[in-house]
Amino acid sequence: MLIMGVDPGIAITGYGLIRYDGRSFLLVDCGCILTKAKTPLALRLYTLHNELTSIIKQYCPDQFAIEELFFNKNTRTALAVGHARGVAILAAAGSSLPVFEYTPLEVKQAVAGFGRAEKTQVQYMVKSILSLPEAPSPDDVADALAVAICHANMYSWERKLK
Repeated sequence: MLIMGVDPGIAITGYGLIRYDGRSFLLVDCGCILTKAKTPLALRLYTLHNELTSIIKQYCPDQFAIEELFFNKNTRTALAVGHARGVAILAAAGSSLPVFEYTPLEVKQAVAGFGRAEKTQVQYMVKSILSLPEAPSPDDVADALAVAICHANMYSWERKLK
């Protein structure tokens, strides 16, 4: 199963593609989509949609996992991230991908074993799980890979229950 994980953001959106066979993980690709702060919001969202759609077309993932929006004290930032989430989900839905959403707590629990894990702990575990020589950078990329790993674990667990 090829899973695309996304950590949405208006300035930086991390993405990661992993292959999971029920026992082991393999990194296929990862990176981030950057938009410039001075660019109008509509153009930033358009860029994000086009880039994500292009990545989906290139790799044809089986499933799409995205981090849910957590409440942010800065309302403006939360709204911008919400816009980016919506665009990412639209790119997945437009490509007929099933979309799965996970809270930051669920992602940290699935990857680091502790829902309140620090970013560095999540990065370390992503590095370990994927057998990478170093932790993915920036942390948005590590977070996107963590979302994909979380989905693989949750999906596998749910299938076993059935």
